[in-house]
Amino acid sequence: MLRRTAQLLIAPFLAVGLVAVPSAAFAEDYSAPLTTAIADLPVAAEVRTGYARSLFPHWVDADGDGCSTRNEVLISEADDPVTVGSGCSLSGGRWYSYYDQVSWTNPSDVDIDHMVPLAEAWDSGARSWSTATRQAYANDLGDSRSLVGVTDNVNQAKGDQDPAEWLPTYSKCRYLREWVAVKHRWRLSVNSGEKSALSSLASGCTNSTITVTLAR
Repeated sequence: MLRRTAQLLIAPFLAVGLVAVPSAAFAEDYSAPLTTAIADLPVAAEVRTGYARSLFPHWVDADGDGCSTRNEVLISEADDPVTVGSGCSLSGGRWYSYYDQVSWTNPSDVDIDHMVPLAEAWDSGARSWSTATRQAYANDLGDSRSLVGVTDNVNQAKGDQDPAEWLPTYSKCRYLREWVAVKHRWRLSVNSGEKSALSSLASGCTNSTITVTLAR
């Protein structure tokens, strides 16, 4: 289910005065069974040259409602209702981290993970994007698989690793599907080791259909 703030992707990026990706760019869908979706991912060597996290402006308040992307995700993913106070301060709420099957009631214990990390996105094609497109990627509220609230130290352990290098302890098939979905949504490539790992992992998962709205 798309988050209530999906429209952010086509609204002006007020925080830094950038122009958003046009809404027409989000009109095309991709849908295929998991194994086909993996096979369809283009293979290319990764290039880290020039990467800096600052090249992906993130946690902006794109719609000017006082809540950053981080807080928008926390509000959306809370299992218990969240009270939003002045300055988008959050109280109440409970968040479930599916990577390690732990729930938290303090939002400071929850990191918002970019399913495909920013550095990995850079390596896989984002280095050629405009700053506006990288900002749209880093704040993607248009697909609930792009950003996920997880236990902070688990997210830190993941770092910028792909599924050939790191997987969550639990729900590996869900993680695999979400990784592949985000790669397709943003037309990102995979390297040969990553593709081999995805294919191998998929052999132990239900070959369910992945559907995404393409963002580029």
